[in-house]
Amino acid sequence: MEEVHAHSGALYLLSGVPAGGGESGRMLEMAAKAGLPRSFSAPWERVALTAPIPVAEAVRERRVVWVAGEEDMAHRYPRIAVVLPYPYRLAAAPLVSGGVVYGALYVTWPASHPSELSAVELTLIDAACRRVALGLRRAAERGRPVVPEDHFPGPEPAAASRAGRPDAEAAGTARTAGAAGAAGTAGAVEAARTVDRLPEGVCGLDVNGRVTYANPATGELLGIEVSRLTGQQLWTALPWLNDPVHEDRYRAAMLSQHTTSFSALRPPRDWLSFRLHPGRDGVTVHITAARARVTENGTGTGTGIRNGTGTGNGNEPGTRPSAEHPPRLVTISHIANLAIALTEAVGVSDVIGLVADEIMPSLGGSALVMLAAENGRLRVLGHRGYRDPRIVERFDGVPLTAQIPGAQSLMTGVPSFFESREQLERVYPERYATPDGLAAWAFLPLIASGRPVGTCVLGFAEEHRFSTDERAVLTGLGGLIAQALERARLYDTKHRLAHGLQSALLPRTLPALDGLEVAARYRPATQGMDIGGDFYDLIPTGRTAAAVIGDVQGHNVTAAALMGQVRTAVRAYTAVGQSPGQVMESTNRLLIELDQDLLASCAYLHLDLRARRAHLARAGHPQPLLRDPDGTVRVLDLAGGPLLGVDPTADYPTTTMPLHPGSVLALYTDGLIEAPGTDMDEALAALARRLAAATGPLEAVADALAGPDAALGQRGDDIALLLLRPTR
Repeated sequence: MEEVHAHSGALYLLSGVPAGGGESGRMLEMAAKAGLPRSFSAPWERVALTAPIPVAEAVRERRVVWVAGEEDMAHRYPRIAVVLPYPYRLAAAPLVSGGVVYGALYVTWPASHPSELSAVELTLIDAACRRVALGLRRAAERGRPVVPEDHFPGPEPAAASRAGRPDAEAAGTARTAGAAGAAGTAGAVEAARTVDRLPEGVCGLDVNGRVTYANPATGELLGIEVSRLTGQQLWTALPWLNDPVHEDRYRAAMLSQHTTSFSALRPPRDWLSFRLHPGRDGVTVHITAARARVTENGTGTGTGIRNGTGTGNGNEPGTRPSAEHPPRLVTISHIANLAIALTEAVGVSDVIGLVADEIMPSLGGSALVMLAAENGRLRVLGHRGYRDPRIVERFDGVPLTAQIPGAQSLMTGVPSFFESREQLERVYPERYATPDGLAAWAFLPLIASGRPVGTCVLGFAEEHRFSTDERAVLTGLGGLIAQALERARLYDTKHRLAHGLQSALLPRTLPALDGLEVAARYRPATQGMDIGGDFYDLIPTGRTAAAVIGDVQGHNVTAAALMGQVRTAVRAYTAVGQSPGQVMESTNRLLIELDQDLLASCAYLHLDLRARRAHLARAGHPQPLLRDPDGTVRVLDLAGGPLLGVDPTADYPTTTMPLHPGSVLALYTDGLIEAPGTDMDEALAALARRLAAATGPLEAVADALAGPDAALGQRGDDIALLLLRPTR
């Protein structure tokens, strides 16, 4: 931080399987932080390696990640931007040595930093990462690897003091002896005396927001003895300052390094103005009396205040808050981060994955079970952290009336928190065994729109103290999880319906014909419901065979249903002996009569294997490809007619061509060659090259052309492919 003049930073260590063993289940755990309160990073104290945040991306891609400001952060990492919507710049880099990743670090600068990293800064960051990684590597080689300490939720983990973090109260006491006296110079003493004579409040906060010095006027304005402020955060020492708006101004000042301000009402009627002047080592707060505004009903109001009663942790002014309760700031950041994460969930597996990767790490949880309510019983939707699945299976099929916490929480709508096994067995002495080896549990009822959706069970490996704020966070998150889960289950239901319909409309197998090798592939679009109007078929016709491929416009149930009608019609017209051109004409008229306002492309052919000829007709469909036995690939420039469903009088000419043994005829839909920003001729040429290079069985050739079933990236259109190869 000093070398690159950054104002904050943090270092993460990578836990789990050594690099190269896969990313699943691996975590980045914060081991050190400086320049800003650790609570600012509370949602990201422990993050999955797959998380969409800069440090995780830096590890995954083995490179420096630069975030140029607010807009860049919002575009690339919206979860972070929602929680920390302030002007600052950030660089994250991996800790790599000997090809092994040991963790990552990030540093931040105010928005006044240039919009790009300089070459010098990049070199310094790289050198620092190499030094740290080398130290970690050598420690591991000596058999004493540096690992993340135990996770402690909240803004100031207990592990921090073991890492050398100065104790807040000790530091505050030392500085209270006189900020000037600590310096040991007459000038500093006189400076402190000068500040003490001011009628306005002046106090200093360290990077964690704790008071290190306050002049007498500060105590008078705030109504608290200065000695009781020292070492405490203003918003926890004074309940009427425990407001998210005020803490937001503090966060904005620290992250942006710009002066911020707010007004607050000190009950019952005294308005105070707070002006925060940040620096790299803390904040100077200037406090003055402010004039209250008067609303229409005659009550006083001020900037950023909900009401004059004050809300907080229940402590009276001037008393120290309980160290067990984290500030409200952590609550808001967790909710904001997790809420936006849950909006990204599509299916049930996504919801379970996000809860496991986002909620469990932030709370230090060890295990998760997601239960659904179905027909009066609990059903297990998924789980994480259990080595023996039989432990989880005991929940499946349990009646909702059963006297177990998972069912009782759902039926009553009241979450249950058990901080130890003793507590759990005191409530459920014999009805609920706990063979899972865990020591604490949170049972969260999932209620959406007044309907019970299920129960989320979080388990902890050690006894866990659920603070009031943590219980409130988990209760609120239960509602968010419930809504996400309900949406996800609806999506999964529609997804299964769509795939069932698609499977029913496409041929399960193609008939085996003597003298003809056949391979076919269907790949749904990866957007929407994974269902569309692409189809193919192979129809035996005695001594010959008919093959058809088509594409009905659209990617929905209507398109799929119309596709089924078109396919049935082609089979019917083939059965009565119509020629390829006549089949196209009859199908075209049928499509127009159905009045569906959808169009379709189609390619249809009769195969005469004895005569080694093919008779083809096209209706607005892409030109087939033919690979000759010598490996030469040609685009068949066949005459054709318009799309089906356009003109009831359209004519579809038939073209006859030779088809030699060993040649491969490729029929496909436009999804195989069309993509945004791609030239059609170039895409067709690329497909021809892939066909020329593909060898071996026809099934392998089909895979080479259509790609894997779970292809990476987004496919905007369906793909259907039908390959025909005469063998004699």
